[in-house]
Amino acid sequence: MTTVTVLGLGPMGRALATAFAAAGHPTTVWNRTPGRGNDLDATVAGAAAEAIAASPLVIVCVLNYQAVRSVLDPGALKGRTLANLTGGSPQQAREMAAWAGEHGIHYIDGVILNGVIGGPEAALLYSGPEDVYQAHQATLAALGENGTYLGEDPGRANGFNVSLLDLFWTSMFGVVHAFRLAAAEHITPADLGEHAKVMAALLPELIDVVSEHIAADHFPGDASTIVSAAAILDDVIDTIRANGLDDSVLSAGRAAVQRAIDAGHGSAGFSRLAVLS
Repeated sequence: MTTVTVLGLGPMGRALATAFAAAGHPTTVWNRTPGRGNDLDATVAGAAAEAIAASPLVIVCVLNYQAVRSVLDPGALKGRTLANLTGGSPQQAREMAAWAGEHGIHYIDGVILNGVIGGPEAALLYSGPEDVYQAHQATLAALGENGTYLGEDPGRANGFNVSLLDLFWTSMFGVVHAFRLAAAEHITPADLGEHAKVMAALLPELIDVVSEHIAADHFPGDASTIVSAAAILDDVIDTIRANGLDDSVLSAGRAAVQRAIDAGHGSAGFSRLAVLS
């Protein structure tokens, strides 16, 4: 079994260390705040460099890339593999990979998509040099057998992640704003909630439709057009404004719709917006 080091013992870091230990990998942990790893089935190091020196594979999972840089000792890491599961922007991942290369550190970048570690529901993405990933794939499988390697570009895993987070957070802003608008119209959360789930259930099929349209570079408007979307959006925005609520998110979307109409795409399907600058 490969020995593993985990740097950072927030909720995700603790879950990572627990999963490695449960899979039989001797695990060393370190955290900036002392005492957090004492209850884990792991060796607690007194310093980051000491923890790094204990293992050929070092996992770091902290708040952000700035925090990653602050806890790493490049001298101790030289010749070892660093797997950064912190999550950030694609550019940050590429810069981190370049830094690692300059210091003789093997580097792969990864993201934890759904906050689940271990078991069939875990979903992790990895990117970076394939030989580095393949050398540690069996060990990383302890975190979840559904780990997916995406390619040599170290920013690719985070590229997937931020695209999916764009979908998630835009949707979440829509959810909370819908409840605010409903309250202004004297609709209770319980009354809106069931209908909201019916509306949200349309999204999986629509994601498939948009994907197919983009792949085919064909955006039929036979079911619904950008012009018809504009009319619906105007009604929603008018109601938001009438209730004194913030309309900035939908107004930005409405502006994008108008640009598409002005460019001559009003009769196309809404998916046409995905390829407009």
